[in-house]
Amino acid sequence: MKSVNPKSSKSYPLVSICIAAYNASLYIADAIDSLLSQSHHQIEIIVVNDGSTDETESILASFTDPRIKVYSIANIGQAAALNLAFSYASGDYVKFMDADDLISADFIALQLAQVMDYTDAIATAEWGRFYNDDLSTFKKSPESVWRHLKPIDWLIESLENGANMMQCALFLIPRNVLMRSGLWKAELTLANDIDFGIRLLLQASQVRFCPGAILYYRSGMPSLSAQKSEKAYRSAFKSISSGVEALLSFENSKRSRRVAANIYQLWAYEFYPAAPDLYLKAIQKVNELGGSALPYPAGGITKLLSQFLGWKLIKRIKNYL
Repeated sequence: MKSVNPKSSKSYPLVSICIAAYNASLYIADAIDSLLSQSHHQIEIIVVNDGSTDETESILASFTDPRIKVYSIANIGQAAALNLAFSYASGDYVKFMDADDLISADFIALQLAQVMDYTDAIATAEWGRFYNDDLSTFKKSPESVWRHLKPIDWLIESLENGANMMQCALFLIPRNVLMRSGLWKAELTLANDIDFGIRLLLQASQVRFCPGAILYYRSGMPSLSAQKSEKAYRSAFKSISSGVEALLSFENSKRSRRVAANIYQLWAYEFYPAAPDLYLKAIQKVNELGGSALPYPAGGITKLLSQFLGWKLIKRIKNYL
């Protein structure tokens, strides 16, 4: 693809990229290199080293580009660290990123080209997964929402099956939209992107899709989303409850209630049997919202066995193993 020349724009907006890094020594250099390689050069990279105990701090210190600002603190958690990073941001546009994210070279330029003629539009992008740190395994994961949409329509369509991709690096956010939506809720750990993403998008006028802007999503490694502790599950329930409340406050319709029920149903499957009280609360929400036909998410042999043995038994066996 031909590079996008940022000098072709009438202005040169500063984009603030906010990163929380915790024990990210294996990946943080690659993430920053992908940002320094952007064809839009008017960026500032704000990294909060969130109490890392590995080599993250020394790796960050090895970068000399003046666009990089590093703040090392005692551990406060990902959401609070992202909020702290934003407190140092000066840009008219903001992007939050994980410390292991990689983006294509024209990512920011393409996103700016889509939103600069609007005062409160959010840009999104293509994405796909790669495995075992090997970019040759990358494959796009096309979604039906890869087009320009109103925010409520984007959310309804994206959340229709309970699961969606709201990874924060996908979005380029005008500062004024972020100030209206509010920042990350510091008390949330697991599934905090559901709460943040719904609140954020509903403050925009449009979600504009940017073909050619690609997020390379690293898979097959431990992450916050892989947490299974009771604290993490309670965070997830708070996050989905907050997100659903925001969604239904904006549009309380048959389609939005169906989507809300599907979100709770998906997490009910996840909560069982490790968090039985949260499972029951989620099912109660599903019933209050009119029910859900969302099937147990499984593939291959697990899907086959769950049809004969029931998904609850399968979950108990997997939990035991």
